[in-house]
Amino acid sequence: MWKSIPDGGPERLVALADGVFAIAITLLVLDLTVPRGLDSAQYHEALRELLPDLGAYALSVAVLGSFWRDHRRIFRAVRQVDGQVVALAVLGLGVAALLPFPTRLISDYGDEPASVAIYAAAVAALGATHLALVVLLARRPWLHGEEPSKVGTALDALDGATTVVIFLLTIPLALLIGSAAVWWWLVLIPAKTAIGRRARKAR
Repeated sequence: MWKSIPDGGPERLVALADGVFAIAITLLVLDLTVPRGLDSAQYHEALRELLPDLGAYALSVAVLGSFWRDHRRIFRAVRQVDGQVVALAVLGLGVAALLPFPTRLISDYGDEPASVAIYAAAVAALGATHLALVVLLARRPWLHGEEPSKVGTALDALDGATTVVIFLLTIPLALLIGSAAVWWWLVLIPAKTAIGRRARKAR
């Protein structure tokens, strides 16, 4: 069993996360281009071809923005971090930085089930690291400035688990029914809205 040795506050870890999420979102923008030297017909065709890129960009901005917000919420009451917390957080940031790659896949090859499965796997992995952080920090109250709310922690864990389960289920669904499996992701909207309302009442 690894020992938990507090190693300073979370400020630098949170700042690193802010930078990684900002860079990941910026990298998404770099794929949005229209070639130069087009005539009117070619220009409008290029804009139409850009629509899948814009859709993938919007999806990944929403995903990364949501995880960035969750990351800040996880560390809001944390006063100390240890080696395991740092390792888990950095692992999650590594997955977040990778997200522009599967975004490019669903933009260019959105009809391929493998593209949807890879994107879903990446988001599920990011969600799993956040869920692991919530559970780990809940088991180490000495890293908190005050005793964390059990109800709030449970709802944070439920929120993370919901994301992981929904995106994991998309992987076999994509292989069975193809790219239509992405519609399953819309289940997250009412699920997270309901969990968010309960979390606000609990805090």
